[in-house]
Order: sequence, then structure tokens, then C-alpha cells
Amino acid sequence: MKLFERKQAIYKTLDERYLINGQRYKGQQYSQIYFARLHHLRNLLHSPVTNWKPHLQVLELEENKECVIVGTIYKHMKLKPSILDEYSKERTAVPLVKPHNFLHPDDHLILEDEIGRVKLKGSLLIPTDFVTGIGLALHGKKTSEGDFLVLDVLEAGLPRQIKPRAQLGEDKYVVFISGVNVGSNIFNPLQFQLFVDHVTGHLGGENEQKIASEIVRVVIAGNSIGIPQGVLNGQALTAEDQSKLIEPIKEIDILLTQLVAAVPLDMMPGPIDPANFFLPQQPLHQCLFPGASAYNTFFSCTNPHQFELDGFQFLGTSGQNIDDLEKYSSAKTKLEFVERTLRCRHLAPTAPNTLGCYPFTEKDPFFIESCPNVYFVGNQEKYETRLLQGPEKQLVRLICIPRFSESGVAVMLNLKNFDCHTLNFSADLDP
Repeated sequence: MKLFERKQAIYKTLDERYLINGQRYKGQQYSQIYFARLHHLRNLLHSPVTNWKPHLQVLELEENKECVIVGTIYKHMKLKPSILDEYSKERTAVPLVKPHNFLHPDDHLILEDEIGRVKLKGSLLIPTDFVTGIGLALHGKKTSEGDFLVLDVLEAGLPRQIKPRAQLGEDKYVVFISGVNVGSNIFNPLQFQLFVDHVTGHLGGENEQKIASEIVRVVIAGNSIGIPQGVLNGQALTAEDQSKLIEPIKEIDILLTQLVAAVPLDMMPGPIDPANFFLPQQPLHQCLFPGASAYNTFFSCTNPHQFELDGFQFLGTSGQNIDDLEKYSSAKTKLEFVERTLRCRHLAPTAPNTLGCYPFTEKDPFFIESCPNVYFVGNQEKYETRLLQGPEKQLVRLICIPRFSESGVAVMLNLKNFDCHTLNFSADLDP
């Protein structure tokens, strides 16, 4: 049998901006991250606004006088959950809502900055398309009622692509997988073992082994460890409960050790993994993976995760930012939500309003400084992908990665031509 040598790719981590050193909470307010976001947005939009409406004043609100205002959207939502509702003495009839969606016809938009806020009117801004935290420049005029009638809208738009797509002369693949859920009721050990055997070249004939040798990296986008529900209930753990906690971690370490012995691997935390809850999630501690972490091909990463591979810029999350957008706005597909975060140049616009994040004081690390070549999101309901082209020749491969434990699907991206396809693994033995 012919032996194949695994191809290599030059890797550089760019996660430093998401690392939190010396966490502090005393005296820090979430308003500071909004101030940092608005300051960054104003600097970003200063030149475009001047070219967009050169004849208009900025931040000059006078009745029936056209002007341009720059600020952050606040969305007033009638059905938005509030912790105060649990302590309300008067229980009123609350309209039934769809699971994970809190939209209502009476929702309206407000634009705010450090000075104040104004209610937005007009048909150009549809409330269902927006969430709290998005920055915009608006052309309009103040009405006699004190509202702002929007006549035109300028969004930040796709950032510039510092590194255009490089040209490779050979096939090199990156494999994405998420939602393995080792230890949960829906985890199928055989299914994931088939994935491991395929990537490591122990499955299939000569052609399959050749393709496996062209895999230069595996990225696990969160939700790898499924802790059984009810184990962590605030009570002292019994020996049986301790075993339930430890066994999934031991099992995934064995599986990961097989992978990293053959190919470099990036391990991102997700919402159900043993990591901090808020964004950015910090790398899973290497003591959880004593076998895999012994290899220099194992990389425990942050969520969001940013890296460079053979000159290509990658940016991705484990899915919390997109899932939260779905709760408070609407779109035809998940890819539309993914694209919106690029166009507003912010990975998690709903943080900290409805999505937990660290109270940064001097920066907003979720701001997208440059346009990535690949933007991936894990733990989605189904596989979706498309190439997004920007006005300045930006080219971005958008990828929604399905939950592996439910779909048996991993995603392969060819760096040579940016083609994307799925790997389907089934452990169903029924005829």
C-alpha cells in the first residue's frame, strides 16, 4: 500500500485580543464597552459620512432641519425577558411567543449616544432586522413630536480585506466540526470514531487516504463535552456523579489524542463546555486533556477564535453570537445573520445587552478590524455556506457548521479554490 505524507501549513494564532489577563469586576460598568464601541464607530464612519452627505451637519438636531446623527441602536422590545418579571407582584397575561424568539409588532428602534437618545421613525429601518448594539449613521430630521424621521442609512459595511485570498498550487483542507457532545445521550461513539479514523487516514482506500493526508488542520468549534443534566445541581457530588463528570472528559481526551497524533487541532470552548460562560470564552485548561496536550499539535483556543493559515485569515465562533441574534431579530437563513455581523463590523452586537460578555473598559475586542477570508460559526441546525463578495473585492467564505452529534456532518474547506463540502458519517446499522 502506498504511504502518504501529511501536508503542512504555516499557522499563526491571533487570539491575543480575546485573552483576559487579570479579570476584575469591581467598579467596571458595561456602559464603558458601549462608549468604546461608539468611539470606534465614529472614527470609522468619519470619512464615509463626510463623503456620503457632505452638505449636512453632524449631531445638530433641530426641528425639520436635515442632519446626520451617529449612534448605537437600542431596540425596545415588549416581549424581551427581564429578571424583574420574576419579582413582579402583578402577574399580567403575557402573549405566547415562539421558542427562542421575542419579536413583537410594537417593537421600535431608538438611537443613542453619550448625550441622549431619540426614537426613530420611517420605513427605512425595519425593527425585525436590527438588534440592540448595532452602530449606524442616519440622515434625517427631527419631527415636531421629538422623533427622528430617517431618510437614509449608512452602515459600517464590510471591513477592508488586508490579506486577499492567496493562490495555492495544491489541495490543502481544513476540517470543521462542532457539537460533538461526548457524554450526552445523543453522542454516538462509533460515529465520532469513524470521523477520527477518516482524518487520521485509517479509513477507506488509497484515494481516501490521499485526501486525508491533505488535511492540514482540524477545528472543533465548541460543545465537545456534554455534562449530563442534573449532575451539577448545587448539591454535594456523590461518587457516581463525580464519575459522570469525569468520564466524558476522559473519553474525549482519548479521541483527541488519536487526532493530534496525526494532524494539528484547534479546540474551541462552547456554551456547554467546562469553560467560563461569558464571551470571550477562555481556552479550556490543558489539564482536562492530559493525553492530547502532550502533543505540540494540540491548541486550546478562545471563543471567538482568530488565526492565520498559509496566509488565509480565519475568524469563527462557537455559535452563541448567531443564536442570540435569532432570538431578537429575524432573517431567512442563519447565513444572513452571519453576514450581518460582518456588515456591522461586530462579532457580537447583542453583547452585553442579551449576550454575556466580560465588562471591558478600554476596548471592544469583538469589533472586526479586517475582513477575514473564512468566517465560520459552530453548533448550527444545518450546514450552510456561500461566498460573500464585497464592494472592494472582499471575498469571504461563510460557513455554518452543524452539530455533529445530531447530523454526523463535518465540513471540509479546500484552501486551493475555497470549495466547501461536507463529510457525512453514519453509524446506523439498520438495513
